[in-house]
Amino acid sequence: MPGLMLGRVMTDRAGTRWGWLVAVGLAVLVGVVWLNVRAPAEDGGFVRGNGRIEATEVDVASKFAGRVEEIRVNEGDFVRAGDVIARMDVKSLLAQLAQARAEVANARSARQTAIALVAQREADVAMAESVLVQRQAELDVARRTSARSQVLLADRATSAQTADDHLARLRNAEANIKVAQAQIAAARAGVSAAQAQVAQTEAAIQAAEAVVDRLNSEIEDGVLTAPRSGRVQYRIVQPGEIVGGGGKLVSLVDVGDVYMTFFLPEMAAGRVALGSEVRIVLDAAPHLVIPAQVSYVSSIAQFTPKTVETQSERQKMVFRVKARIDPELLARHPEQVKTGLPGMAHVRLEAGREWPASLQVRLP
Repeated sequence: MPGLMLGRVMTDRAGTRWGWLVAVGLAVLVGVVWLNVRAPAEDGGFVRGNGRIEATEVDVASKFAGRVEEIRVNEGDFVRAGDVIARMDVKSLLAQLAQARAEVANARSARQTAIALVAQREADVAMAESVLVQRQAELDVARRTSARSQVLLADRATSAQTADDHLARLRNAEANIKVAQAQIAAARAGVSAAQAQVAQTEAAIQAAEAVVDRLNSEIEDGVLTAPRSGRVQYRIVQPGEIVGGGGKLVSLVDVGDVYMTFFLPEMAAGRVALGSEVRIVLDAAPHLVIPAQVSYVSSIAQFTPKTVETQSERQKMVFRVKARIDPELLARHPEQVKTGLPGMAHVRLEAGREWPASLQVRLP
């Protein structure tokens, strides 16, 4: 029995020692695997920071207040730049457009009338000038006749009555000259007035045509199109609702302009240059490594946001950095773009350093 007990104890000890060895081996193996998949240490060649995937958001809004007639897209739909997103009710604008076109027609008709009136006034001027020539001829004859009558009267070859009649005709001819000159001035004033009326009708035509152009523009603005390609994120209103001027109808996410915003401590941010290579690893897809480039580094430090931590401990002051993903890469995987996903951005500070195996590019 003592021998049996001793054997048992030795066996138990051996098993325990073997168990400890297995546990230690597994721990070392897990540690090695973890070191291979974890981010490289910030040893001076690389730096990392927590962030979230973001994308440029674009709101499709109505330029004027009105009723939404239809919305052609749903949340999650992909649209291209220029695609019709929604239509506004423009019935009242169409009625105003018909009225404005009628006013243009009336203004053009008034212009033709004014042009005809100008021609008529110019004819009056020509007639008055002809009358003046006639009156000048009559005045010349009256002067010569009156002069001869005065000579004959001095020689007593004619009567005083005849001489007085010829003098009266002279005075009448002189008055007719003044009347003809006044008629010419009046006719010319009529021409100027008619020409001013033509200019007024032309201005009225331009004003009416401007109203037509404005209404056409507003009617075109009633068709809301996508300003850029992207994915519909929200439908803010529904058909039949009333929106004010500038009211938002649909919110789009430009899946071709995606970036991660993260924060780096002061010492690291000073070494980050625009265009530096970045590798993004998302928490939701740790098996993927997405390439990017630094597109923005804030020039002003700020206090560390509550949700951001550095490698070892929270820093008091950090700089905001943006890493933009290549648009060509996004164009090949538009359905994979998800905004708001958290992850880690790894920045290479030294261009000559090789990326570790865990951060080699791996795409879906």
